[in-house]
Amino acid sequence: MENLIEKIEETVRFLKEKNGKIDVAIILGTGLGNDFIKNIDVDVEIMYSDIPHFPLATVEFHKGSLIIGTLKGKRVLVFHGRFHFYEGYSMQEITYPVRIAKGMGVQHLLISNAAGAINLAWKKGELMLINDHINLLPDNPLRGRNNEALGPRFTDMSCPYNNHLNTLLKDIATQLDIPLREGVYASVMGPNLETRAEYRYLKIIGADAVGMSTVPEVIVANHAELPCCAISVLTDECDPDNLEPIDVPEIIAVAGRAEKKLTALYLALIEKL
Repeated sequence: MENLIEKIEETVRFLKEKNGKIDVAIILGTGLGNDFIKNIDVDVEIMYSDIPHFPLATVEFHKGSLIIGTLKGKRVLVFHGRFHFYEGYSMQEITYPVRIAKGMGVQHLLISNAAGAINLAWKKGELMLINDHINLLPDNPLRGRNNEALGPRFTDMSCPYNNHLNTLLKDIATQLDIPLREGVYASVMGPNLETRAEYRYLKIIGADAVGMSTVPEVIVANHAELPCCAISVLTDECDPDNLEPIDVPEIIAVAGRAEKKLTALYLALIEKL
């Protein structure tokens, strides 16, 4: 844990030397990012490979760069590409960007992802505001010796997604006439997609959507007392009685088409923070 703190401090020093304090951090998920990034007055874009102690994004749909700039009058830190457990990374590596965001003085963390719709009343291309989650990953980023400098030993998760941010997003969605579902996100290991029986199980335990990310980041954000929110783009419909083979290009295309709505929500939110 001491070694982790030393790494965080070195990375933060590297980034702060040129860029100073940041207000808002954004983690961009699969198929998301280009439309959002167009709105940023970019100061610098740094490849993950050039940042001390930073993991490398290996998924082809994740660029793997850190963007710092100004957006709606706020200084922003954008992670264009995230890390997943199925890539072989440890939970500490997956959540390293959240630790860096906290070290940079970030006040709010905004997260996006692509997910499958377990709730069959919803359709692909819609957005879901996450109000709770189910952690089905086989490890936890807080496992191991705790250091109080990073957060408490036993982190409260009674409200992992900040109520104030979620309320603002719902109000913004209404004002912009953007349909915004609200529900529970289940995080699984991947990288394989789920079986019919697994989709039925996820529905039984209360999931509205399923994906392979986000939850570790949210756990660490809560550990660091960093208010966060997350929106899923529903990229496919997980109907176990009519399940079709996965079409990855279609999933990416759906995420791309939905990005304008997600971008509009997050731009308006950042302006209000």
